[in-house]
Amino acid sequence: MSPDILSTAESIPSSCLHRIFRAAEAREEETGTEVVKLHVGDPYFDPAGNVADAFVDAVRRGDTKYTGVEGLPELRAAVVEKLRTDNQVDSAVSRLLISPGSCQGLAALLQSLAEPGAEILLPELHWPVHLQQSLLAGFRPVLYPLGADFRPDPEAIAAAATPRTRVLLINSPANPTGVVLDRGELGALLDLARARGWHVISDEAYEHFLYEGEHVSTASLERDVPVGERIVHSVFSFSKSFAMTGYRLGYVALANDKAADVMKVSQEANIIGTSTPVQYAGIAALRSRAEAAGLNRKLVQHNRDVLLPPLVEAGLLRELPAGGWYAMLDVERTGLDAETFAERLLESKGVAVVPGNGFAMRPQLDAQGRISSHDYAPWARHLVRIAFCVDPEALETGVRKILEFVDESGRK
Repeated sequence: MSPDILSTAESIPSSCLHRIFRAAEAREEETGTEVVKLHVGDPYFDPAGNVADAFVDAVRRGDTKYTGVEGLPELRAAVVEKLRTDNQVDSAVSRLLISPGSCQGLAALLQSLAEPGAEILLPELHWPVHLQQSLLAGFRPVLYPLGADFRPDPEAIAAAATPRTRVLLINSPANPTGVVLDRGELGALLDLARARGWHVISDEAYEHFLYEGEHVSTASLERDVPVGERIVHSVFSFSKSFAMTGYRLGYVALANDKAADVMKVSQEANIIGTSTPVQYAGIAALRSRAEAAGLNRKLVQHNRDVLLPPLVEAGLLRELPAGGWYAMLDVERTGLDAETFAERLLESKGVAVVPGNGFAMRPQLDAQGRISSHDYAPWARHLVRIAFCVDPEALETGVRKILEFVDESGRK
């Protein structure tokens, strides 16, 4: 390749998440004062004590060798049981792969489903990493429109699809919107995918963080379908439910055995295997999951119910998010676009938030699948995302300073 020709990876811009992360770190170094970090979804609570104990015990007894690329059999069996009882998903150890974080699991899954020229349907307001991963896997992303309430419309998705569409990605509870899809909505999307011959990827990282309604796993809707005919591949994380963000542990429940065999190849090429002590920590987390996940949900819901209402009252937030860890604010009344708002808020108030337009990037690709240019959906230019899984005191301070900044901007 000529040094003047970009690789696919070189053509992909860094996400808005990493840019603001670096900007916040730089401000702390320059000023010597701590930034109020509302830009990153890292919880203020810690994993249950038995998680760390299991990790340390595994190290001390020497369980630090390779495991199979699929993961520890004991952990896979425990996950299958959790899926059966908690998610009503019919899985099997042969179709369950452990990954070093759900992010890597998603990447390997996308690689295993990609084919030359294939398209993947992503929501137009999306987690930027979903877009990056799709491009790196070789997919051509097609962004499907959302309604005014950020909910997907099957008819609009069908209209956006082409004969090259192979995968529909669903994220519920959603990052960054907090939208939770109900059983009927998921069923309609699944029916569309099945009629069109698509795979479905269901990203359920925030499965335990619902504040209204119930979480429905998409794969539970096809448990009566013969295994060989199933199309839903489900991705889960230990990071959110069990506050194990730095442990890096996730899993993928493949729709059928053929898909599992193909993904094993992706895993072999990418990771060799997931950290063995971390997998033992995962077994411990699952043993105490009912208590730990329930407590962690209550902690985040307290933040939502008590500390976010002032943003609703100020007209910056239409309603409290139904799930997840994030809320999308509309700051149009300030007259500032999202990038400028985030930069000035960080500079003047020491509060880090993420510009929402970065969640609505629209790439244009060349014939080789590289980004030749990109823009952002114009309706997202005044949106910013905040994380409300952070320490309550920090969140209260951050919300107060956001309101002060908005008020000051409106008076200028």
